[in-house]
Amino acid sequence: MGRILRGDRNGAGLRIGVAVSRFNEHITRRLLAGALSALHKSGVAEESVDVVWVPGAYDLPIAAQALARSGRYDALVCLGCVIRGETTHDRYVAFGAAAGLMQVSLGTSVPLTFGVLTTHSLEQAEARSGGAHGNKGEDAAVAAVEMATLLRQIHGPRAG
Repeated sequence: MGRILRGDRNGAGLRIGVAVSRFNEHITRRLLAGALSALHKSGVAEESVDVVWVPGAYDLPIAAQALARSGRYDALVCLGCVIRGETTHDRYVAFGAAAGLMQVSLGTSVPLTFGVLTTHSLEQAEARSGGAHGNKGEDAAVAAVEMATLLRQIHGPRAG
């Protein structure tokens, strides 16, 4: 058998971009705090993390595409919060964000993690942004580090 490759949680030397939605900002700030904490704990230097704010979750893909195409980042963490309302609008926003981010990741070969909450209520969002169900921003940041380190093993370090 050949090699078995697996990413790790040592983010030393990585550059990470974080795109955050302002919509439901009281929740997304909590996701951002969790992501930044996780990146710090993994050894990503504070000056190696750039944070970009966008109006809403639907706007995350275009910002992520610009960040990914810049060639400056080993991985991107995308954070947002879509809460179900009285109409089906939330479904279109969440699907657009998810599909757009996946397209950017596959099209650029830069790993993007999906830290966009899609909940039925504010209480569920609070529980997943530092409450009873942990912090999904933290989870997305850990996954970004793991994917970046895995891709470095496959391809070597990113230029730039």
